[in-house]
Amino acid sequence: MSDIAERALHTRIARSVEAIRRSFVDNLFYVTVRTFDNATTLDHYTALAYTIRDRLLARLIATDEQYKRLDVKTVAYMSAEFLLGPHLGNNLLNLGLWENVHQAMQELGLNLETILEAEEEPGLGNGGLGRLAACYMDSLATMEIPAIGYGIRYEYGIFKQAIKDGWQVELADAWLRNGNPWELPTQLRYPVKFGGSIEHYDEDGSLLCRWLPDSIIQGLAYDTPILGYGVMNVSLLRLWKSEARESFDLKAFNTGDYYGAVDSMIVAQNISKVLYPNDEPEAGKALRLRQQYFFVSCSLQDMIHTTLKSKGSLDYFPDRFVVQLNDTHPAIAIAEFMRLLVDEHQMEWNRAWGLTLRSFAYTNHTLLPEALETWPLDLFQRILPRHLDIIYQINSRFLDDVRIRFIDDTDRLSRMSLIDDGANDGVRRVRMANLACVGSMSINGVAKMHSELLKQTVLKDFFDMWPEKFQNKTNGVTPRRFISLANPPQSALFDEVIGDGWLRDLEKLRQLETLSEDKDFLSRWSGIKLTAKQRLSNYLHQNYGVSLNPESLFDVQVKRIHEYKRQHLNVLHIIDLYHRLKIDSSFELIPRTFIFGGKAAPGYHLAKLIIKLINSVADVINRDPQVNKTLKVVFVPNFSVKTGQLIYPAADISEQISTAGKEASGTGNMKFTMNGALTIGTLDGANVEIREAVGAENFFLFGKTVEQVSEILKAGYQPRTIIEQNERLRDVLHLINSGHFSHGDGSLFRPLTNNLLDNDPFLVCADFQDYIDCQANVAQIYKTQEKWSHMSLLNVARSGKFSSDRAIREYNEDIWHVKTLSM
Repeated sequence: MSDIAERALHTRIARSVEAIRRSFVDNLFYVTVRTFDNATTLDHYTALAYTIRDRLLARLIATDEQYKRLDVKTVAYMSAEFLLGPHLGNNLLNLGLWENVHQAMQELGLNLETILEAEEEPGLGNGGLGRLAACYMDSLATMEIPAIGYGIRYEYGIFKQAIKDGWQVELADAWLRNGNPWELPTQLRYPVKFGGSIEHYDEDGSLLCRWLPDSIIQGLAYDTPILGYGVMNVSLLRLWKSEARESFDLKAFNTGDYYGAVDSMIVAQNISKVLYPNDEPEAGKALRLRQQYFFVSCSLQDMIHTTLKSKGSLDYFPDRFVVQLNDTHPAIAIAEFMRLLVDEHQMEWNRAWGLTLRSFAYTNHTLLPEALETWPLDLFQRILPRHLDIIYQINSRFLDDVRIRFIDDTDRLSRMSLIDDGANDGVRRVRMANLACVGSMSINGVAKMHSELLKQTVLKDFFDMWPEKFQNKTNGVTPRRFISLANPPQSALFDEVIGDGWLRDLEKLRQLETLSEDKDFLSRWSGIKLTAKQRLSNYLHQNYGVSLNPESLFDVQVKRIHEYKRQHLNVLHIIDLYHRLKIDSSFELIPRTFIFGGKAAPGYHLAKLIIKLINSVADVINRDPQVNKTLKVVFVPNFSVKTGQLIYPAADISEQISTAGKEASGTGNMKFTMNGALTIGTLDGANVEIREAVGAENFFLFGKTVEQVSEILKAGYQPRTIIEQNERLRDVLHLINSGHFSHGDGSLFRPLTNNLLDNDPFLVCADFQDYIDCQANVAQIYKTQEKWSHMSLLNVARSGKFSSDRAIREYNEDIWHVKTLSM
């Protein structure tokens, strides 16, 4: 009998109901030190997590042994965020153990759903960027592509959002307070330098450089297994925790400096203490730069160590790893890789640069010029002096190439330089997007429209220089979490009518199209949607005391709160409906529930004011007996992966209403579509491709196009003129400014309304009338439930393109070229 076969019979990894039950009881006693008489739900969760982890570890070890033996090329996905969501349910699904575990818990008198709810969600991301990285890790494992994710083990994740008196309040997210059963501490440690100075010296006729840092900390690796669905392969997510080289300074202690004795430990630990501090103050910017460099340096040292161990020479690095930079946060990797090769391994510059250009690829996630990451030169020099020196060298050589390619074009040289000369504000800066473009073999956008606009706008100069580097990779999301886990009744229906292969090939959902005219099936389909709405309604009532009508149209906008995402346009429509109900007794409105969720950056005042406005409008409408049977508004606090799994299946309408040309892609739009919500949206980001896929007749389109937005702004946009000419918009803004939603305080929302009157940078006023007209069409069609269900089903049937499996397949075929490996 083979080792694997012998292990498969062992109780700790056996899959039978009896084996799972026995493992659970053992772990409850030996891990949590509890008995059934005094165990809490958290103890039950911990015991079950370790029970499932045991079954993961056997596959992890087998995968690791196989990869080492075959010396496989590996995708290294570098991201400052990984918004993973709860692990337990996902691992049960991917292991194929859901039914056995459910039965084992039932035999012990326990409820699996209650246990699942007890898991603390790792808050290791702000939103879409981190969630995308998590989806990609899931797909990499499922598609059997060797991969490792690299990031930071933040002790405190993205803040927990509470709503007090309608305002967002940020609370610490201590997600590790009860431990994390899924992570595996390792003995891997790498030194990371900061500050100090550099000195050049001659050695055997070669001019070399030595970095003399002020401080050196350690990065300690924590590994989380990421299991693929229906396969034996397990990928790794390796997160780095910062710590001092010596946690206690005995010399300082002996001289009476008790605080100084632990000072270095505190400073070191701060680097991985919290996810993305507010980066407005200088201290916040410094910490963020330290965080980015910290995880990048640890990760590259780890890859170099692995390459030398398996290949013996760093010339083989591109054959061992391909590094995908998820936005500019890890872009410092270009300079750090050069430093490691040139300084630490004494490699000649051109040879090192050649390896760099074969090893890195860059994904851009923004069209907003102000969102392209830059660092003040003095801050950068203070923290990373050697890297600034390297960036100067890269820039000098690069600009020589630009001069050859584009003769006598000083403006282009200035735009493409890795160093912003500070002409606008007097502050010279390091441009991280430019560095990523120069040092990568591939540059991709994340939706068809986004990629085209990159070529025409923010990265146009680089496209002119290297058109062959540019390509599109439209984002995708994992159907395992966002259909199967989020919407079990829908998943079960798919299994029944088309078999279970759709979870690995989402294009199989196309088979549902044949049922789009079947009245009996459409009745079942609408019943599944009603079940999801009842589930969400129960959750909101139990947790927030909000009573909703599941029969009403659920109109949902959940995403980061930002002016360009235009939650305030949504609110203006709600106020318009409310106003019409109040003044016109003949106005009929189908019952509608508006649901919002999302966090605003702590220092973003207007975004936080939008949250306050939503809650203030909700307070007035929900307390008004004249309208609250027809109209309801609710803001769901602390939107997360867990709450998203409740909200996406319950939505009838998905609000994707950003100003055209501002959203890179969006992924929430895909999750809604997969769960049968119809989109009301602009031609922005991946909305364009969703509309193409599901059919224009199954998508509610409104708003100015990218070209129209550009023309309006060039002509000198005058929002006041639009407001003066639109009575309904004028009435809505008057109602806000009158203090109707602010206890008579007419000044509270003035910063928001004045911004619309005087500036309106995201064309809310310009799109208002088209939006409310489109919403009226939504209401009209919703009255005919059979037609609505037909459109809803076709949205799901045609959503296969938006699986992260498709996205990862394209990355691998066009950029990474990594061989798949089945266990």
